[in-house]
Amino acid sequence: MDLSRLSILFAVGLFVGMVWLLELGRRLGQRRQSRLEEGARAGLGAVEGAVFALMGLLIAFTFSGAATRFDARRQLIVEEANAIGTAWLRLDLLPSAAQPGLRDLFRRYLDERLAVYQKLPDVEAAKVELARANASQGEIWSLATQACKESANALTAQLIPALNQMFDIASTRTAAAQIHPPTIIFVMLGVLSLMSALLAGYAMAGGKSRSWIHVIGFALILAGTVYVILDLEFPRLGFIRVDAMDRVLVELRQSMK
Repeated sequence: MDLSRLSILFAVGLFVGMVWLLELGRRLGQRRQSRLEEGARAGLGAVEGAVFALMGLLIAFTFSGAATRFDARRQLIVEEANAIGTAWLRLDLLPSAAQPGLRDLFRRYLDERLAVYQKLPDVEAAKVELARANASQGEIWSLATQACKESANALTAQLIPALNQMFDIASTRTAAAQIHPPTIIFVMLGVLSLMSALLAGYAMAGGKSRSWIHVIGFALILAGTVYVILDLEFPRLGFIRVDAMDRVLVELRQSMK
């Protein structure tokens, strides 16, 4: 099962679980209410407040981290486009005979880099395209270094740092796509959400009738927030995507005449 469906199932399961635990907590509270002695609830508010505060803190940190990584991934796309564009321009420093072969390799390499992310959420297909792009890097490097050695123009050496930057940013993007919080963080977030629902339901036991607006609203808001966090963490698989930023690479490819 791909991660996009897993995220949706996780959020839906969390919503259903929270609604059920809210109702369970309310019924447990009603059963216990008649047995509790006066003052027996003393201190319970502090416990509930601590759990809700911890949940809020965890949501804040995970949401902030996911949003930061989302912005970083978008920025890396622009940086890769700039790095490839710079290396492409510096091909003009090479002898005319060496340029056509390298330019063809550059076009193929950029097509392969675009295909890596266009293949998602098919991870295996994306890995195949990534292997092809890495192989093209070796061909570009071999042909470029040979042309620089054979050239009598010292300016051709400026191509090498540009190629290094182009390859480095590709590796950085690959690594950035795999950086996520440990799974235990998401498990803890789900558990805290469910426990908060149970405590909230218990606290609602004093009412004569349940308020479905509060029950559904509480569960929907928390489950929706968790889903957004997961969507930000995997921006190629859900509704929140960085695909629009690929346009800068597409435009660069179109400019490679």
